[in-house]
Amino acid sequence: MRALLWVVGVVAGVLILLGLLLEAVRWLIIIGLIALVVVIVLGVVKGRQAMSHHGRR
Repeated sequence: MRALLWVVGVVAGVLILLGLLLEAVRWLIIIGLIALVVVIVLGVVKGRQAMSHHGRR
């Protein structure tokens, strides 16, 4: 009986940790995608500014 409780406890702990890890991975992916979009937008804006400065010379 005690061994069964240990097994159930360990499995529950593993499932909780796995759930937290997957949640963290999901948030890291979301944050990474947001950062990627920001970098692309900034690159486009800087590129257009450079082109407009280059065209004035």
